[in-house]
Amino acid sequence: MHRLGSLALSLVLALALAGCSNAAPAVTGTESEGVRAREAPVRSSDPHDPAVDHYLDAVLPAGPGITVAAARGDDLGHCAGRGLADRAAKTPATCDTVYDVMSITKQFTAAAVLKLEMAGKLRVTDRIDRYLGPVPEDKRGVTLHQLLTHTAGLPEGLGDDYEPVSRAEMLAGAMKAPLRSAPGKEFHYSNVGYSLLAAIVEKVSGQSYERFLAERLFRPAGMTRTGYVLPAWDRAQVAVEYDRNGRAQGRPMDHPWAPDGPYWNLRGNGGMLSTARDMFRWHRALTGDTVLSEAAKRKLFAPHVRVPELDGSYGYGWVVVDSPDGRVAWHDGGNDWSLATVAEYRRRGILVFWVSNHAYQKGKWNLEDGQLELTDGIAERVRRSG
Repeated sequence: MHRLGSLALSLVLALALAGCSNAAPAVTGTESEGVRAREAPVRSSDPHDPAVDHYLDAVLPAGPGITVAAARGDDLGHCAGRGLADRAAKTPATCDTVYDVMSITKQFTAAAVLKLEMAGKLRVTDRIDRYLGPVPEDKRGVTLHQLLTHTAGLPEGLGDDYEPVSRAEMLAGAMKAPLRSAPGKEFHYSNVGYSLLAAIVEKVSGQSYERFLAERLFRPAGMTRTGYVLPAWDRAQVAVEYDRNGRAQGRPMDHPWAPDGPYWNLRGNGGMLSTARDMFRWHRALTGDTVLSEAAKRKLFAPHVRVPELDGSYGYGWVVVDSPDGRVAWHDGGNDWSLATVAEYRRRGILVFWVSNHAYQKGKWNLEDGQLELTDGIAERVRRSG
């Protein structure tokens, strides 16, 4: 599971929002490959913002399948795909293509914890032994807040994302793992911590992690195409991922999965499937009170812990930057094949979300290198149109 991708992202975002975003955009592909992604025709059912389209024409290389959503408030001004979601079947990427959003999953887990706190079922200041039973002495002081902010001292991972690890095995591995620092002392990005949070959501709610999210978060937000297995996916709508050599790596569910979704090295911290249209619905929910109260959202987007080497802080499942143009919250997710970024420009109510099923092509393109420019370039076009 991809760590926070561009450690300098929030620093440059802050500068861009202060008035530097008119700089010439970086082209992420090579000249020999061209700079226009032309494989997919415009679909009349997908909303297109001409300014965003023209910008993407200029900066995206030919080749990767990618879907981009841009919104201001309740207006989904742009939501469209480029390239192919499945090359063998020649299926174009669209606004409704289903992708793995990877570590963006963490914000759903964080919202689930806050939803339970709203209901009086837990408090983020609670220690984990209240829900997980006896824990080793070195982890006795770990709190839910520390798991949410990556300050519990837990390791980043316990093995391969798709290793068939049960919840019990994940919990045992987490309890045995040596801490990287004392609880509450240092920031260490930890997928393990978010898997523990998913287990706590199950313990407190009496439901499976996915079922709780589906009923308490996704359904109120109008999100019908987000989850692990409950949406009953049509495989043809799920993007195939491609490696650095352009070889197909299949769909997420083609890797080892339990009957109810990914195994526990991934559950809660990544692996959620969604669409750009559903990510817009999530944005719309976060700008209102459909899912979380104002108090809960303040916790979600609060700059709780400074992140070393990054001009920003970690909230709950979001990186938070305070800029002259207001608070920006963002997170990315990725693996060896795909890459996704979501950014909320809170003062202006702007959403930018994009995801590619082929982020890296050896010797040709690396979308992570242009991650900042792409995200803020899209946001700038939305600001201008507003």
